[in-house]
Parts: sequence; C-alpha cells; structure tokens
Amino acid sequence: MSINGLSTQKWTQESQPANLEEILSDGSVKCHLSPRNCVIKEGRVGFCKVRANRNGRLVTLNYGKGVHNTQETIETEAVFHFSPGEKILSLGNIGCMLNCGYCHNWKTSQAKYVTDKDVYYYTPEQVIESALRHGIKVLSWTYNDPVVWHEFILDTAKLAKEAGLINLYKSAFFITEEAIDELLPVIDIFSISLKSSSSEYYRKVTTGWIEPVLEGIKKVYHAGKHVEISTLMVTDISDNEDSARTISKWILDELDPSVPLHFVRFHPDYKMANSTRTPIDRLHKAKTIAQEMGLKHVYLGNINDDEATNSYCYQCSSLLVTRYGLNAENVGLDKTGHCLKCGHYNNFITLQKTHSKKPINPKHLNISDYEKKEFHWHGDIVSIHAQVANTTNISNIIFFRRIMENKMHGEWEHISLVPKESYRFIIAKSKPQELGTEFLLPPGISSNLHEVFDRAHFPTEAIEDIGISMNDTTPKIGYKGKQNMYPQLIKMVNNDEN
Repeated sequence: MSINGLSTQKWTQESQPANLEEILSDGSVKCHLSPRNCVIKEGRVGFCKVRANRNGRLVTLNYGKGVHNTQETIETEAVFHFSPGEKILSLGNIGCMLNCGYCHNWKTSQAKYVTDKDVYYYTPEQVIESALRHGIKVLSWTYNDPVVWHEFILDTAKLAKEAGLINLYKSAFFITEEAIDELLPVIDIFSISLKSSSSEYYRKVTTGWIEPVLEGIKKVYHAGKHVEISTLMVTDISDNEDSARTISKWILDELDPSVPLHFVRFHPDYKMANSTRTPIDRLHKAKTIAQEMGLKHVYLGNINDDEATNSYCYQCSSLLVTRYGLNAENVGLDKTGHCLKCGHYNNFITLQKTHSKKPINPKHLNISDYEKKEFHWHGDIVSIHAQVANTTNISNIIFFRRIMENKMHGEWEHISLVPKESYRFIIAKSKPQELGTEFLLPPGISSNLHEVFDRAHFPTEAIEDIGISMNDTTPKIGYKGKQNMYPQLIKMVNNDEN
C-alpha cells in the first residue's frame, strides 16, 4: 500500500488535524502552510509528503514524530549573538517543503527515504520534561526543516514558554505569512538559511522560489525577533563574490547592519556528492566583502580553528567571544551584551547562567564494571553524536572526557539518565591539541556513535553499524540515485547569471 508514491510505514499510519486548511468543493483540500499552497486530493499527500487529505480534511502525518532529540550548543544553529555557548535541545522531524540538491539531511527531509527505525515519538510534555531535566533553556526546531512540523511546534513551544524556555527556529523559511503569524507569539529566535540571492538558484537547486523567503525574513525582523542569517556557499555555484555582495546589500537595505551574517562551508551530499568542500579562502573573501560593505557581525561556519568564528567589538575590536568549532566562551561581554572594555553594545542577548552541575570523578567507582569507548577526530570530522539508552529500571550515569595530546585528558563530564531514558548529545572538538573523546558506560547502558559532517547534519547511521568513514568529505551511506546534478547545476546557474 502507498500514499501518492510514499510507501506506508508505521510512522505514516496515524495523523492529526492540520492548521491552515482550506476545504474545496470537490473533496480536495488546499494547504496554506508553504507558498506551494498544495491542492491535495483524497488519500494523497502534498509536496512535503507529510501533510495529507484524509476524509476530505487536511492532516499532518508527522505530529510528534521525528529524529532523536539531541543536546547541542546554540552555535550549531548559526546563532552567535544569543547567549554564546548555551546548551540547546535540537528537535528535527520528517519531511520538507523543499528538495535541495545538496541536502545534508535527505534521509529525513525527503520522506520517501524515511525508515521506521529512524523515527522517534514524543509528546509536547515529554520534550519539555527532557529539557528541564537536563538543565536546557533553549528548544531548537531544526534539521530537516521545522516548517512542516507546524502543529507540533506550536503546541510544544507554547508549553515551553510557560515553563520559561526559549524557542529557536532554524529554517530555510519557505513558509506563508499566515503560518508566520501563528509562529510569532511563541518563537523567540529565527536563524534563517537564505540559500542564495538568485531566483534561478532557488528554482533549480532548492525547487522553491526566493520571494516568500525574503518577505518572511523581513516580517520576523520587523516583529522584533532576534534574527541571524546564514548562507551555504556551495562550491562553484554560490561561493562567488557576487553572491556575497548581493546578500550583504539586501541585509543592509531591508534589515540593518547589526544583523549577524554567516557564510557557511558546504560538504558534498545527496545529488551533489560528486562536488568538493568550499575552499576556505572563498569564505574569507565573502566575509571581507560583507564587512567592507558595512555589516557589523560577519562569521564563517563549518570551520574550526579560525578567527573568523570569533566575535570582536565593532567599536574597539576587543575579543568578545572565542569559538572553536561548536564550542564558545564569553571573554569580553558583560551581562547585558556590552563590551567590557569600551562599553559598546554589540547586539548580543545573554541569558543568566545557571550553576554547572557538580562534577563526579569516576575514579571512586569500580571502573572494571564499565564499558570503555573511544572516538578519534579525523580530518573534518570534528564532532559526533553520542546516543545512549538506559535499559534499566534505576537511574544511571555515563561519563566522557576529551583525549588530548601527550596522554593528557580533559576533566570528566557526565550525563544522568532516568530509568528507560534514551538521550543523544553532541561532542565537538574544542582545541587543536584534542585528539578525540573517551566514554565510560555502566552496565545497562546501550550506546552508539554517529559521525557529524557539519553543524547542520543529522546522522542516522551509527559507526557501530557502518564503520568509521574512510574520508571526511561526505557520509559513507550516500544517495543511490543519479549523482550528476552538480556539473549540470554549475552550467545552468552560471549561464543564467551571465
């Protein structure tokens, strides 16, 4: 059995009523969530494959269904000016309103590739409970794209605000104004991926169109929300100087020079796996152009050990925040986001820091009872997701620490798990002399590790199942369809722009 070409798996069988529905006289429904305004016949699904017509009503097939919730840092979401280093709970779902040729999360964004083993089920209450239990203040709606998880986000984000939590929306923002109006009361931060300044690029690379994205960005900015913009610089397609100039000019003309802009390094994937990573010198050139045009806060993403990820005071050039990969440390900001040296406000929002949990040293435990695991960084693989599950009926603690050069180690850190809890968290390389990570797992804890190829990538395959990647460029399990999209796009996009 299938629904409009989507093989029926367990996750597709239950549905919930959907917002933004228009009932048509012939039994079809029109969905007003994305600018496609899909008209869906009975028993069929829309472009995203997760909104359907059942019995003449619009329903959502992915309510409460997504990938495993993951503890990360706010830098993962290309957000540098809201509480640097803050822990977040990242929540990704299934489906997408776009189909970008380079998608880093195609196994979940394109619903036809989703398998039941990759789907986890949550209630809004469970999400809030997990965040509070682990001392997390920010929920991040992210990965494939939150637009198609609309109803679940609205319900959960409302509860989150009632619990004193912050909501972050990381999106390509191919969304209608009606849907934005429903988001504005509950979303605090918008980190928006502006794919390009070219309408042809949008049409040919993303299958969408640029106009509603630009209007949506302006709408949330003028609503007073915290907004940051990121642009993926795809090798030989959008990593040129004209792209940097056009995007920078749009931000200056339509927003303001204090809006942070991130130029992000690309890794080959999906239908463009035969590409190469963006040359770093092109990213630096884009940053220089944006700064010379007048933007105050310009960063590079998906690179480590580079000063272009740090924050400096726009007035006196003092170092404000140091960053290495996805790790950040406030070294020059006061509690209100002003420079400690000259007092200039650098457009930072800060949250009051809570006390760190008291360290537990496992040397007082019977280490021989623990399973030991190690993972070593290699090339551009400088972060991993660790997924752990407490299979017992008692609370349990797992330990991890950083492996350094010269047989040195970082301090032990720990995560506490309640009975039957499954938890996923990121560990990212924090300094040049760091070699990897070591874990100590007590009896009753099952675990697996997943290689992360950049900050926007959610890996679904564990190295225990597929092994460690032989290269650091693109995931080991790749798209099996045609891989010739990349040279065709170079020719089409460049010809159109010329």
